[in-house]
Order: sequence, then structure tokens, then C-alpha cells
Amino acid sequence: MKFAFYTLGCKTNQYETQAMEHFVTELGHTLGRFDEPCDAYIINTCSVTAVADKKNRAVIRRCRRENPQAVIGVCGCYSQHAPEAVRELGIDVIGGSGGRRAFIQEMLDALEHHTHCEQVDNALRRREFEILPAGGLEERTRAMLKVQDGCVNFCTYCIIPYTRGPVRSAPLELAAEQARELARRDYREIVITGIEIASWGVDLPGKPAVTELIEGVCRAVPDLRVRLGSLEPRVVTEDFCRRLSALPNLCPHFHLSLQSGSDTVLARMKRKYDTARYYESVELLNRFFPGCAVTTDMIVAFPGETEEEFEESLTFIRKCGFAAMHIFPYSRRPGTPADKMPGQHSNAVKEDRSRRAIAVAREMEQEFCRRLIGTRQQVLFEEVSEGLYAGHAPNYVKVYAAGENLHNLIRTVEITGLYGEGVRGEICPCNGENSVV
Repeated sequence: MKFAFYTLGCKTNQYETQAMEHFVTELGHTLGRFDEPCDAYIINTCSVTAVADKKNRAVIRRCRRENPQAVIGVCGCYSQHAPEAVRELGIDVIGGSGGRRAFIQEMLDALEHHTHCEQVDNALRRREFEILPAGGLEERTRAMLKVQDGCVNFCTYCIIPYTRGPVRSAPLELAAEQARELARRDYREIVITGIEIASWGVDLPGKPAVTELIEGVCRAVPDLRVRLGSLEPRVVTEDFCRRLSALPNLCPHFHLSLQSGSDTVLARMKRKYDTARYYESVELLNRFFPGCAVTTDMIVAFPGETEEEFEESLTFIRKCGFAAMHIFPYSRRPGTPADKMPGQHSNAVKEDRSRRAIAVAREMEQEFCRRLIGTRQQVLFEEVSEGLYAGHAPNYVKVYAAGENLHNLIRTVEITGLYGEGVRGEICPCNGENSVV
């Protein structure tokens, strides 16, 4: 049988899709493209916003319309949260955000017996970390390593704690062994990912801190780059920075969730920090990792956000000097407290504030890139783009350079100027490969 996959949403979803691809091929089946005839299609959904739900439904409808005889399965956070909405779209197999191996078996049963199946558990009752194989099947340079699932922060705008359940952590020994396996498969970089990796370890004996996990993975694969997924700013302490700065293969790129630069908005969001604590984290990272890239996400036009609060956010992000930002207009999410808050903004206000925030973010990004001109960066090359090879520096700035057969190689590049989505450079003359970071 030929299977095709379509993934929406976060890196954790991408990781879990890759695991399902492993399961399918282990059983002797093949993989196809989502836009070609296949026997079965699996759509791994996201439900972080109402906009994401709309995208889910559009993909599902198109897949059903274009493949009326195929078996179609839907899993992920959307089907976990709204299985009845997925059922109405004529889907054969409905799974949730867990139980991936069982979901694949249900797909195979549906193919063989022409049956329908719906198996969605109560995510809030989950207590065990689901062990999945790491790494994809296609030729890649970077692999994701899922070390944690679930979240108990219950921010007022977010549905994810209800779709993913409480925190479950991978034992350190498992994470380290999966990292070593990825090294044996010739990956050059690992991204430590999860739903909320800062909470790793709270459910394990002794409640180890995420610092121990990061140290363990970095030391398990000293010849690979290790990059961190999104972090809660509260985890960034002086001890955290001191210990991690001693890891030579840890990438100096830290994505700290912000969401707002206004303390009153952060309080309405029920974020567990204020701007003073957030800025303390930024300063610590800059002190222990000189020249590092600090990146973030920000939601604009949150319910009740005044023009003054929005201006506070713009002032704060300028103060932080982010290397890159993702700007999101607030999207109502039924089932969350924020959906019922007064002061919901019009689309016009959302668009205006998004545009203004994106302009500031773009200025900071270009300034960060300008500071790289004249420096030398270790670039992991990944793809050909517009006649040049493109890859990423340890700080995750995209670098373009001329060369041949650079895929999956690390080379020293002298940065010469701004270009495309990042910077351009010239590969320095050298023999063999250069250092990891």
C-alpha cells in the first residue's frame, strides 16, 4: 500500500509524522506524495488557533474530494479537540494527539476491511511519554528529537493543554540514545523539541531540570550541533546559562516565548512572568553567549489590548533587540477563556498592529544580520536556492554561498552582506570540514 502524509503545525507534529512514516515503512508499505494517487492519506493537524482549524478543514476537504476511493485518516490536536467536526467531513479513521502506532494499525484495518474507526482518548488523563522513533526517512541535515509532551500552563488564549494533556518526559537515557542513533545516521544537527521543553523532568523521579537533559544530549553527540526549541523565559537562570555555555556544540540560538511586551496584557494572558523577568533572561543569554540570537513570538491585538499597551510592546521588543520574531494577530479559540473576554478587536486593528510590529521586527532582524558582516560562521548547508547553496549558521541566520556538493556539510563562511532571507558569504579556503559550532 502507498501512504501519503500532510503535516500542519509545530515541530512536534513534524516529528510525530516522521515517526508514523517509520511505522508504515517498517510494515512493508511505501510512501508517496500528497499530490499523487495513493491508497491512504494521513493528515496530522494543528489546533493552536481558529485559523489553524480552518486550514485543517480545507486540507481535509480537498483530500476527500480529490481521492474519493482512498482511506483518509486524521490525527493531531484538531481531531483531539473536535472529533465531531472531523467526522462530519467523511473521514475513515480519526485519531487524536497520541497513540501513533495504534493509529497506523487502524489505518491498515480500514484499508483491509473497509471499516471506519474513531479512537480519541482523554488527553488530560495521559501519564506516560509515548516513545517514537526519531529522524525522517528522506535525506535531511537536521533531525528533531522529541523529549517532552504536554503542558500545564493553561494560558488564557491556548487550547493545547486540553489537546496534549499533562507533562510527560522522555527519560534522559532514552533521549541520549536516540541522539546517538541520529548521529550514526549522519545527521549533523539535532533540534530538541516538545510542547513545552522547559517543563521536562517535572514528572520524572527526582524532578531533574531541563539543564540536565540538554547537557546529557550534547555530551552524547559531541560532533553534532544541538539546537533548542522554544523555551519559557523562567527557565533561563544564571546557573542555566553558566552550565550550557560550557557545551561547545550547543547552538547560540534561544527562542524565548514572549507573547506580549506589556505587563497588563501578560497578566490577562496568565503568562507566568513579567517583562522585567523576561528581560533578565535576555540579558543573561547575551552575557553568557555573546552575539547569540534571541528570537521570539508575539501576539498582537489580544482582547482588551489598548493602543498604549501595544506601544509598550513595541518599545519592549526594541529594547530586547530580537534577531527574529514571529508576529501573530490574536485568533479567537473557542474553549479558551480569552475567547469570551471583552474587547475583541476588529480585523482592521489586527492587521494594522501586525503590520507595525512586523516592521519593527524586520528592522531588528536586518540589524542583527548586519552585525554578522565580516564575521566567520560555521554553516550547515542544506539546499540549493536561486543557484546558491543555502544553510544555517549556529545562530540560525540563513546563509547563502556559491559552491558545489555542499549538502549536509559544515563549512566556514565569511559573511559579506545581506541577501535574501539572511546573509551572503564566501566559503573560506580550507581542507575538510570545520568545527561543529
